[in-house]
Order: sequence, then C-alpha cells, then structure tokens
Amino acid sequence: MDRASVQERFGIIGSSPSLRHALDRVRLIAGTDITVLIQGESGVGKDLFAEAIHQLSARRHKPILNVNCAAIPEGLIESELFGNEKGAYTGAVERRTGYFEEANGSTIFLDEIGEMPLTAQVRLLRVLETGEFSRVGSSAVLKSDVRIIVATNKDLAREVARGRFREDLYYRISTVILQIPPLRDRKEDILPIFSSFQHRFTQKYNSTLKRLDDSARELLQNYRWPGNARELRNVAEQMVVLNKSDVITVDDIRSYLRGTIASGPELGLMPVPHETMGDGADSRERELIYRTLLELRTEIHWLKEKIIEMTGRPKASWEGSSEAEPSRYMIVRDENSDPVPSLIEDAAFEIEGAGAPEGGVEDHVSKAAENGELPTLEAAERKLIEEALERFNGNRRQTAQALGISERTLYRKIKEFEGEDA
Repeated sequence: MDRASVQERFGIIGSSPSLRHALDRVRLIAGTDITVLIQGESGVGKDLFAEAIHQLSARRHKPILNVNCAAIPEGLIESELFGNEKGAYTGAVERRTGYFEEANGSTIFLDEIGEMPLTAQVRLLRVLETGEFSRVGSSAVLKSDVRIIVATNKDLAREVARGRFREDLYYRISTVILQIPPLRDRKEDILPIFSSFQHRFTQKYNSTLKRLDDSARELLQNYRWPGNARELRNVAEQMVVLNKSDVITVDDIRSYLRGTIASGPELGLMPVPHETMGDGADSRERELIYRTLLELRTEIHWLKEKIIEMTGRPKASWEGSSEAEPSRYMIVRDENSDPVPSLIEDAAFEIEGAGAPEGGVEDHVSKAAENGELPTLEAAERKLIEEALERFNGNRRQTAQALGISERTLYRKIKEFEGEDA
C-alpha cells in the first residue's frame, strides 16, 4: 500500500516531509513483528500510527488491544496486564485473564509507557524477551504470541538517567523508534487538518461551513499548538458550534487558543529565534523552555488586564500616554515584532534585601527589559503577587482568587518573601 492510500485509510492528513518520513517507516515495519516505540508530544496522534502498523500487519484479522498505562492504578496494573489468580490480593474474588492473554495472536498497544511502575516493567521485559509471563499470585508460566507497540510523550532516556525507567527495558522497546512530529513543526499541514475537522463537525452538528479569512488562517499557522492535533480538533469543533457568522476572523479564533489574548490582537504571537537555539537535544530543550516562558508572559498579561478590569482602573492609566501618569508597564521590543507590553508591572514599592536581586526586584526587571531579556521567574512572580496585594489592599483571599492560586499557596509565597528580606 502506498503512502497516500495509508493516509486516506487511517485519516492521517498532511504532506510535510517529517510526516511523510514517519509514514514511510510505518510501511517498512508494519509487516514485521518488531517492537516499536512511538514518541511524540501529547495530542499528535500516536494511536493512529499504532493502528496503522497493526492493520498493515499479518495480525490485522484480530483487533488491536489498546492499554493506557497512565489510566490504571499502580497497584492494579500488573493484574490488568498479566491477570491474577483468585485470592491473589484483597478483592481478587476470581481468576482474571490479563491483557496479554487476550491479545494472543494480535497486537497490544501500551500507551504512556513512561508511567508504568518499575515492578510492572520487570514483568514486561520478560514478556518481550521470552514471550512468557505468569498471573499475579501464580507460579505457572504462560506464553503469549503478542506484538508490542509502546508510546510515550516523555524522554525515556532521561527517565532512565533519573532512575524512573529501567535501562534494559528501554533498550528492548526502542528497537525501532517512530518519531511523530508536533504540529508546530509542520505548519503546512495545519490548515488541511483544520479543514478536515471543520467538515466533519459541520456534518455532525448539521451546521453551515464557515470560511476562514486571511488573518484567521495566518493565526492558525503561526500558533504553536501545545495540544497539537487534539487542540486543533477542539478549536474546530468550538468554531462550528459557537461561531454564528459565515466568516471566521482572527478575533473569533483567538479566544479559543491557549497563550493568546482575545482582547489584544496587537500582541500577536511571540516568535522563537531559531538561530539562537543551536542544534541537537540541548537546543530542543532550550527552545521548549523559551516557548513556555513566552506563553507564560502572555498569560500573565491577560491576568493583569483582568485585575484592572475587576478593580475598575482605567486602561489609559497604564498605557503611558501622559507625563502626569508615567507608564507603569515597560515595553519589550522584539526584533521581528511590534512593541509588546511587558507582563511584569512595576511594583508600588521597591524591594531590597538579602534574598532579592541587587538593586531590588524593580531594578532587576527594568534592566532585563532594557537589555531585551526576560526577568527571572522568581522576580516576575514576586512582583505580580505584591502588585496584586496592593490593588486588593492586602486582602489575601481576593488576591489569591485573582491570581488563580489557593490562599495557602499565597501565604507560603509571602512567608518566603519575608524570609528572603530578613
């Protein structure tokens, strides 16, 4: 079966080079019984690729058995996978057949393998190497002819280094690694996938097909999609159900996206300067951290606008348009974008002490802004909490509610600040 036929059969949409490469690997390994490790972020569709591998194999005449390891309580996972004898543990009132017995002659797909406890990993390793296992509470050895496909959104090599995943099992399941690219790395696929979801939900809810204007199309392509295809599907469904106009604009979509501001289209989306990130695994980690910080900045800005809205403070007072009321927001300029209001507002009073940066948190944040740098998370957090406390006249309950944290967490943070300044 050629690549196009595979995509049509299993609903895998896209034409990006990274996706084509993943599909070509599926076609190569499907006809074998080799163990496959599918890696990719949450929401990229790892289950679709597992289904494709199974359906293109000689085991396709039996259904694939899907098991989410993260959804099974730690104390029950061995019983679920391998079965148990009557009386093996409290509540085991009868003999139970496990997933590996049920999947005999077929394929078992173990999703979220990184969440499997170490004791169950030992049993899984034995099945992989010998095809043998025993039920919980029994010494009788059973055999099962099962092909194993596993998936994870974790870096298993790092989990091994941290002692959370067995090294021998990692090498055994990673015979073939199938890497599924995130949506942000294949921008040319975003609009076709959105269109497919849109058509599906239009039929499902008996709605009319809506057209995307140019600004909405651009936003969909430039958004980083932390939830990948799952998030895109969710946005498409909401637009079909909730949007009543015939044309979908950027403002219609913006409120459904994480990390964007519905009322502030001028903020746009923060680009990641790839040339500063370098290459290799370390660069990917730096890029992830950088993207997370940028998204956090935007979300904090949204929170501040909400606080201003709740307290009735006029917006003009922080836009810095008059000399009588100097701007309380710093402007951080990005080389490739318009000026973006900083997410860190100047505190009403200066903080100095042993635990604070030299010159106070205010100077630290200001200098970072002047240099085009991000302030530290600790400084940003501290300034936001203090500004919120000032606005609510020290009312911790209202402050915690506005910041989206518990009063207990707010109290702990305040005690930490007091300890730093002691």
